[in-house]
Amino acid sequence: MTRGLKEGEPNGRDVYPDIIDHPHWQSPTRPHMSLYDRAAQFSSFDALSGYSDMISEEQRLTDQKTELSESGLEALNHKLSLVNDALKKGQNPVVSITYFIPDQLKAGGSYRTITRPVKRIDVMRKKLILMDADNNSSFTEEISIYDILDIQ
Repeated sequence: MTRGLKEGEPNGRDVYPDIIDHPHWQSPTRPHMSLYDRAAQFSSFDALSGYSDMISEEQRLTDQKTELSESGLEALNHKLSLVNDALKKGQNPVVSITYFIPDQLKAGGSYRTITRPVKRIDVMRKKLILMDADNNSSFTEEISIYDILDIQ
């Protein structure tokens, strides 16, 4: 007579003598499901949902914001004053600006360079207001002066 798997565990033949030798029941109206199809029922269950997204986000690299030196700040200030002089003359100078965009999810961010006409400089809010590349004055983009790395 066989014993249970662990010491003190009852024998299955003693506990279930009325059903132990019966064949496995199968529905007469439904076909038997393959092991592949049975496994597919549970494939959508992901015990670590979001884990792969978290790993991808952790691997994504960001740049650190570069702090300009005194001479770099003076050069940038001079370029902004030239842009401001052109704006006072009624012109909308087209400039290439390299600026820092802070990342919303992790420390750091990235640098972006765009070329657009300048609509105005908002001195109170310390922002550079740019127009669309097609001089569409209704479309504007604002860049903080503190995020600008270079103006060409």
